[in-house]
Amino acid sequence: MKQQFIKITSYALSLLVLFSTVSFTVEKHFCGEFLMDVSFLGDADDCGMDMEKVATTKKKGCCKDEVHQIEGQDELQQFSFEDFDLEKQQFVVAFVHSYQALFLEKSTKKDFYKDFSPPDIPKDYQALFQVYII
Repeated sequence: MKQQFIKITSYALSLLVLFSTVSFTVEKHFCGEFLMDVSFLGDADDCGMDMEKVATTKKKGCCKDEVHQIEGQDELQQFSFEDFDLEKQQFVVAFVHSYQALFLEKSTKKDFYKDFSPPDIPKDYQALFQVYII
């Protein structure tokens, strides 16, 4: 259980680092007020209207392209051991100790005696004291 939890956590953290550093572009092509195409990986396809002919007649074109660029993190924060003072060291030691205590397996030793014979009683105490369980 502990190993599975560690694997899941490490995969989740690696995906978090990967997606925080990736940047991508979303391109949208509108013809009038209608969305004609969306592209996440390349250029958005146009709607088929020839914009050069419209531009030569000095009419305003009805098509427009929107580009949304989502930039990821370029620089990751580098850790310096010089900033790791005594208070932080004490916190890490206490945290690791308490975290490891969560996963300790408590095992109790169970002694079962299969071939255990009862003790040898020299006298029959029930007959001696005349106590009979009915």
